Amino acid sequence: MTKLAHILPVIQIVLSAILIVAILLQQSASGVGGALGGGDGAAGFHTRRGFEKFLFYLTIVVGVLFAASALLAIFAK
Repeated sequence: MTKLAHILPVIQIVLSAILIVAILLQQSASGVGGALGGGDGAAGFHTRRGFEKFLFYLTIVVGVLFAASALLAIFAK
C-alpha cells in the first residue's frame, strides 16, 4: 500500500491534466449567448461525430478514473 500511496499523486496529476485538456478542446454549441438566454432553442440537440464524440467519451472516462483514484487515495492512507 505504501507504493500505491506514492504513485497515486502522480496518476492524479496526469489524469487531471488530460481532463483539463479534454474539456478545453470541446466546443460549446451554444456559446456565451446561449448561456445568457440568447440563441436558438435547438442548441441542446447536437449530434456528436468523429473527434468530438471521442473527446466526449474520453472526458467521461478520465473523469471517472480521476474520481476513482481520489477515492482510492483516501483508502490508501
